[in-house]
Amino acid sequence: MPLPSGASALEIFWVVLKATLLSTGGTGNLPALHQEVVVARSWASEGDMAESLGLGQLAPGPTGLWVVCLGYFVGGVPGALLSAAAVALPPFLILGVERVYRRVSHHPAIEGFVQGLGLAVIGISAVILSRLISAATGPLWLKLAFAVSGFALLASRRVSVPIIILTAAIAAIAAALLRQP
Repeated sequence: MPLPSGASALEIFWVVLKATLLSTGGTGNLPALHQEVVVARSWASEGDMAESLGLGQLAPGPTGLWVVCLGYFVGGVPGALLSAAAVALPPFLILGVERVYRRVSHHPAIEGFVQGLGLAVIGISAVILSRLISAATGPLWLKLAFAVSGFALLASRRVSVPIIILTAAIAAIAAALLRQP
């Protein structure tokens, strides 16, 4: 049965589930859902997306519930219910994966896979860091000093991440002020 946007119930569920599975939570699925729901499929407008985010931030509970508001704009009450189910399903899937992982985590193939996954994350992080460093303004030595000192502080595990970020922000502002004529 088509919903007000012309989307089917299965389509709404799949689009939200796919975006949620491939994101980090909260508003992590925002770019994927914007692309699918507003740009590619025209199920909702930019205004609907903005209202969904606003209502999701005002509502008590997790920030990821903005997707339920978007589901409502796309498909009424059925769209909201399907979006809620699609957002709630991935944590349950993770619990199942974790249970299986506990049973097979000591298998050499699984250990190798996890080590390879860790290396892939390090590689991706290095590429992202290099892009951030090249896009930032200022002399290369200063950008590298920020990166190396930040990693050293993280590796020491003696300083919390918010303190590292705050210190880096203050240092960056100070460096920018010192460079001005």
